[in-house]
Amino acid sequence: MSSTQTDYRLNDDLLGPVLAILDSFIDPYLAKGLVSAGCVNKLALEGKRLQLGLVYPYPCMTQYRDTVMALTNKLAVLDAIDEVECEIDFQPKAYSALSSIAPIANVKQVIAVASGKGGVGKSTTAVNLALALAAEGAQVGILDADIYGPSVPMMLGIPNFRPLSPDGKHMTAASAHGIAAQSIGFMLSGDEAAVWRGPMAAGALAQLLNETQWPELDYLVVDMPPGTGDIQLTLSQKVPVSGVVIVTTPQDIALADAKKGINMFQKVNIPVLGIVENMSFHLCPECGHKEHPFGTHGGSKIAERYQVPLLGALPLHINIREAMDNGAPTVVADPDSEVAALYREIARKVGAELALKQSQKTVSISVSDDE
Repeated sequence: MSSTQTDYRLNDDLLGPVLAILDSFIDPYLAKGLVSAGCVNKLALEGKRLQLGLVYPYPCMTQYRDTVMALTNKLAVLDAIDEVECEIDFQPKAYSALSSIAPIANVKQVIAVASGKGGVGKSTTAVNLALALAAEGAQVGILDADIYGPSVPMMLGIPNFRPLSPDGKHMTAASAHGIAAQSIGFMLSGDEAAVWRGPMAAGALAQLLNETQWPELDYLVVDMPPGTGDIQLTLSQKVPVSGVVIVTTPQDIALADAKKGINMFQKVNIPVLGIVENMSFHLCPECGHKEHPFGTHGGSKIAERYQVPLLGALPLHINIREAMDNGAPTVVADPDSEVAALYREIARKVGAELALKQSQKTVSISVSDDE
């Protein structure tokens, strides 16, 4: 992250204090000061107006206004500065945890969303995560890798989309709510099922990934089928995955299967970016009483055991289900809601975790090269 090119045009007497103030502003997701994190790329003074340029390695557009206000207040203590003009950009780099696998054309990073078992809200999480990343300023696509039970077409409200092949070799992706999408469901008619053996399903995943004409994407979110079978193995052997998000519910049976998923991804060297605890609690719409129908603290305990972040805890709420059934997920249907804010928070954490993993890998390679 510290490789951001800098353009500092301040005299030495002012540069030091400005950099010190900026580095005292700790980014809540990178857990570093803005200078140490490599986010400051421009400093110039025009009269008493400081021109500040920031480049983030993770998407956080909804936080820009608060960041600028906080920095302006901090920098205003300097006599040489009366106002701050701040430009903020988001520039992710291409990154794969599996460097031996060729990248996907036009895709910088691949985020798998997985669960040990079905019924925990994995697809709902994957779709809302993709939309939340887009809401934070990223270019995003989603691939429905659940070959046997594709649900992304309905969840995005585009069940009737059919891909075209302009060159006879590649397929077009769908577009919905500002993100690109691909699914085997776009190629099946009505209630038709994909009755395939494991290797055929794995081959279908590879085709969907590599033969889709993806637009320029910062992130491709892959909605995985539940379990630890052929599709998951194909992902670890043929897809340049950057990291995986594990979705679970607090109940013991779901947590047991989530542990298996974490162990599998760790064995194939795919970093687990964190845990999303779905159906964590239920708020009574009448009195606001919070209930925990599936138990408590399951997600935090498994996150602590495997030393990975708990990315967020989402409620059991009928509006989430209704929004998905209507093809307008919560993040876009009700962007000002508490649930949408939770998904955006998860998106920022996922993006920051990927940036930190990339930074750690770069440092590791540099140390190895020196030796």
